Amino acid sequence: MRTDSNPYKIFSLVLAGLCVPLIFTMTLGAAAVTGIKTSTKYATLYEEHSVGGLVYAILCQDSLHRFGEFLSVVLAMSTVCNNIPNMYSIALGAQCFWSQFARVPRIVWTIVGNCLTLAICIPGYYSFESVMENFMNIIGYYLAIYDAITFSEHFIHIRGFKNYDVSGYNDKSKYNPGWAGLFAICCGAAGVVIGMDQTWYVGKVGGKIGKYGGDIGFELAGTFAFIGYNLTRPFEKKYFGR
Repeated sequence: MRTDSNPYKIFSLVLAGLCVPLIFTMTLGAAAVTGIKTSTKYATLYEEHSVGGLVYAILCQDSLHRFGEFLSVVLAMSTVCNNIPNMYSIALGAQCFWSQFARVPRIVWTIVGNCLTLAICIPGYYSFESVMENFMNIIGYYLAIYDAITFSEHFIHIRGFKNYDVSGYNDKSKYNPGWAGLFAICCGAAGVVIGMDQTWYVGKVGGKIGKYGGDIGFELAGTFAFIGYNLTRPFEKKYFGR
């Protein structure tokens, strides 16, 4: 890509490339789930075989039959393609986490990541929906903390892209010490604990919302992390100079 490419055009094309397939897929998923309420056959297969049973009911039974079975296999195999970028990024993430990890070939980190994923997936298979739902909820809480720290640093302390010193990207002496970020993560985690409302845990604050409780762990996590980071970041800059 040319360095003088129009940034607004790039942003618009990337946004459209993400939104169009995601919105279409989520709309299709919502339509598929409504079949559970309108068809006892769909509901039975979903209850017995989770999402896979619902997909099989839509594509195969009273529909595409043998060709639907072929599509089900292709759909199942497509998850392998979706995991390839994730497994590759595990190697990059490990090497960024600690410089000494760069001595280990990336293929080793990829193999280790696949083994760990397999170890999690095998027991998770037997309760896929609940495991996936709980996992996605935990990721959501983390994103609130991450966004609060990132946006605070970008807009309040660095104040725009022009003030980034990209020349020191590989020089640890120019990095933030990270104590403010660590404190913000702890504050955000505290917000999650008191604000979440899940089947396996209900926080003190989340449980007081309405008759059955309400999950505000995401909001409290972001708020607590934002406050914690911006309270401690000035001291970090004062005493560490970066």
